[in-house]
Amino acid sequence: MERTMCCVVGGGPAGMVLALLLARAGVAVTVLEKHGDFLRDFRGDTVHPSTLALLDDLGLAERFAQLPQRQVKTVQLPIGPDRSLVTVGNIGALPGKYNYIAMVPQWDLLNLLVDEAGREPSFSVRMNTEATGFLQERGRVTGVRYRTSDGRTGTLRAGLTVACDGRGSLARSLPELGLRSFPCPMDAWWFRLPRRDNDPHGLVGGVGDRFLSAMIDRGDYWQCAALIPKGTDAARRAAGLERFNAEFTAAVPWLADRVHAIGSWEDVKLLDVRLDRLRHWHRPGLLCIGDAAHAMSPVFGIGINLAVEDAVAAARYLVGPLRRGAVGLRHVRAVQCRRWPTAVATQALQRTAHARVIAPLLAGRSPVGNPRRAQRLTELLTTSRWLNRVPAYFLAYGAVRERPPTASLR
Repeated sequence: MERTMCCVVGGGPAGMVLALLLARAGVAVTVLEKHGDFLRDFRGDTVHPSTLALLDDLGLAERFAQLPQRQVKTVQLPIGPDRSLVTVGNIGALPGKYNYIAMVPQWDLLNLLVDEAGREPSFSVRMNTEATGFLQERGRVTGVRYRTSDGRTGTLRAGLTVACDGRGSLARSLPELGLRSFPCPMDAWWFRLPRRDNDPHGLVGGVGDRFLSAMIDRGDYWQCAALIPKGTDAARRAAGLERFNAEFTAAVPWLADRVHAIGSWEDVKLLDVRLDRLRHWHRPGLLCIGDAAHAMSPVFGIGINLAVEDAVAAARYLVGPLRRGAVGLRHVRAVQCRRWPTAVATQALQRTAHARVIAPLLAGRSPVGNPRRAQRLTELLTTSRWLNRVPAYFLAYGAVRERPPTASLR
């Protein structure tokens, strides 16, 4: 019978960070990843200052710096009657060594984490291996059943199983975990456009008639998102690419000469936006973290940051019990108690943004109403140094920064 102390289901950022921290602390950990590699486009590529500091603590800062990346230090949004760009978050003004968000292809980050974890004898990763069900005995999850890409099946017993497999997590099918969903007014289209040296820098927003967009500076191209009303993907595609180009050009006129780079709808990928969370992230022998526990909206772009912080907190709480081979319900419950307030507060802010900003704009209404109020908001954001830093700090670090277990440091 195959056995491990901790089975991590899903090889995303949360799963690989958790596996690395546990393996360094001497815990036998096996990661199951259903794909054969990490090469998937339009995944979250943001590495926030809290994660950069974590990599530094782990002795990986130098290796990470060698990865291809782009630094994002400002967030600019079109505010006011003339929709001029206003810096609403200046991460570069924050104190500390890592006052930027690093835009790094997620597959490069994951390959770095796997390579580093592979130096530990207690770590193993199985690619092309999908968890298909849970093993259960006397009300406790004792491991998983799996299937490989070539059709082979088997079972892996574990003292603890951690679900890090995102919003499509196998654990979400367990009714006792209680999935709760919240309405979202939008979906998102992802695509790329060329970038020029005289373009703005950082993260830049655009607002048109019932149309919102966000562009992330990736150096030689813009990673673009267009927000559309929920469930309208098929109808809008049927209306034709020319209409989309016209809407996007109206929202971001300085990119009008580059929309021809979108050759067909194949270049535009749909993200079905969800916002939900489990009432219970655990049961005996099982813990859910990251999107498996709380799927976040792309608003504020902090889903990966939260998932990594979940992993760091989980490692800190679980290293001791896993070493002793005695992980109880109170240990996994402690992880949720630690991370629950941050997840709930962040989702509350996202729901507020959905209701008061995104939904009105997609319906053709102004979220601030009175033009004088918009002008006053613009003045506050441009003149108040501290008000400008609040959203920057939230984007950089989230509500709470987690510290890794001492046994995992180098």
